[in-house]
Amino acid sequence: MKKWINALSRLGLFPKLFLVMVISIVLVSVLILWTTIHMSTRLFTETFSITNSKVLNQIKTNFESFNDAIAAVANNVSQSGSIRGFLSEGEGDSLTMAKSYYHMREAMDRIQTITESYEVGITISGINGRTYSTDRSHLSMSVDDLKQMPITMEATKLPSRLIFDDYRLDEGSGSEQMISATKVLTNRSQGSMYGMLYVTMRERMFRQFYSSFTSRGNDVVILNENGEIVSSNREDWIGTRQLELLSYARQMSNDNSKGVNAHVMDQDSVVLSEYLPIYRFYIVNVVDKEQAMGQLLDMKTIVLICTAIVAGALVLVFLITNQITKSLRRLVKQMSNITKSDLDNYIPVSGSYESRQLSHAYNYMLDELHDYVDQLVLTQREQRNAELAALQSQINPHFLYNTLASVKVLVQQGNKDRAAETINALISLLQNTISDVSETVTVEQEVENLKNYVFINHVRYGGRIKAAFYISPDCTHYHVPKLVIQPFIENAFFHAFIKKDTGTIHVMVSRAGESLICEIMDNGDGIEGFSMGESLPNPKNNRQLFSGIGIRNVHDRIQLLYGTPYGVTIMSTPGEGTRVTVTLPLITQ
Repeated sequence: MKKWINALSRLGLFPKLFLVMVISIVLVSVLILWTTIHMSTRLFTETFSITNSKVLNQIKTNFESFNDAIAAVANNVSQSGSIRGFLSEGEGDSLTMAKSYYHMREAMDRIQTITESYEVGITISGINGRTYSTDRSHLSMSVDDLKQMPITMEATKLPSRLIFDDYRLDEGSGSEQMISATKVLTNRSQGSMYGMLYVTMRERMFRQFYSSFTSRGNDVVILNENGEIVSSNREDWIGTRQLELLSYARQMSNDNSKGVNAHVMDQDSVVLSEYLPIYRFYIVNVVDKEQAMGQLLDMKTIVLICTAIVAGALVLVFLITNQITKSLRRLVKQMSNITKSDLDNYIPVSGSYESRQLSHAYNYMLDELHDYVDQLVLTQREQRNAELAALQSQINPHFLYNTLASVKVLVQQGNKDRAAETINALISLLQNTISDVSETVTVEQEVENLKNYVFINHVRYGGRIKAAFYISPDCTHYHVPKLVIQPFIENAFFHAFIKKDTGTIHVMVSRAGESLICEIMDNGDGIEGFSMGESLPNPKNNRQLFSGIGIRNVHDRIQLLYGTPYGVTIMSTPGEGTRVTVTLPLITQ
């Protein structure tokens, strides 16, 4: 988690804004979709519960109408003397038996018209062993078998009631679920039982009471008090035992509730129920939420529409966010270049109001920085020039006194040519020293100036310290700042040969790539405590000599004029000597 947070913190403004917008749009879309589906499901459940409650009442009315017809049949059968006589009389002559059968048949035909709208079979069975059925396929069994049937034994226990129950009818092609209404036939005057009445209906015909109210995902189940499904529009459910469904049906019957949400029959459903006390059946309406909601809400279409809306919103957000942050990203990129000393990256003023204001402020800051840097460079240059001019004006009086004294001695000795040569060298040296410090001279002119300085020192102190010059022919035309090499030769003359009596100073000028390399090497005493390769020399006992221009002053002057890649580096080894390297750009004018 911390890794993800760190990765997010390193993202730029545009990715962060876009990510936030993506998450927000997706969350809002999912929340709206979930809320819509949830509210639709809730509304559907409530509406469906109300509607299907009325449907169940209609189905209940159909069953009650059927019960009224069965009750009328039972009442007419029990009141018919010809039927009672057929079921209770003993064996007589054939004529009497034929008359009895004929009158019974006429009565049964009249009674059968009561149920002509229902496809039922009416069967009567008497204590004398006689039976009659309007449809022998419903109950094709003997009197003894009928007596052993559970429906017969249950009706016998309650002789005053019309008992509804179900049974399986075994046929050659298989078994079929049957619904039976059973009634004990009794002699009212004597209270004795003389027969049984069976009104039977095939389960597939029993469905006519509710089949018009079913649809895909909207199923009806007739459940007995044992939890067995007696009838249903779903044939695969018939005969199965559903105790969980029975418990919901009993709960709704006791609580008079409209319906419950439950997971039954391996599906999330809305369950509604009505109890039929006459039949001792529960009418249970099982509504598959998934199928019903699929008909109400086309989830695939809704998801596709939501996806298209989210995709369109994301594209729009991407374009708007990119346009808003584009100027800010450009501003950040340009501002980062300031650390690279690039002060010319002005930003085009565009974008939103805030971006334009920032761009104006940034460009104004660059202008101010330009002015400040230019003023600072000018001030430093003027300061350096002033320092250099002041130092140049402080020509060492001892140097002039000793040089003039040497000239006087040469004149007294009659060596006028040597004296004149010395005076000419001094004049040339003073001209190069006192003139405009901002000027540059060619390498050839600078070397000539150095030779004059060496010549004067030889006149004054003798020739114990030699000087040798090695100038590359292709470097003589390049320009160098005045007095950039002379301080190092002066330093070598007066400090490099304290312990040693004699030595040589080598001056070499060459080109390396796009740089001019000036090297001053001596084989003198070296510098104690001086590390190798220092770029800002600070040797012990360093003092300004002749022109007063110190070594550090030369280094700072070069970097001020040409930048940090250029300057002075010194390498020194005690007892072996010192090498000074002055790196300059190639200046042709």
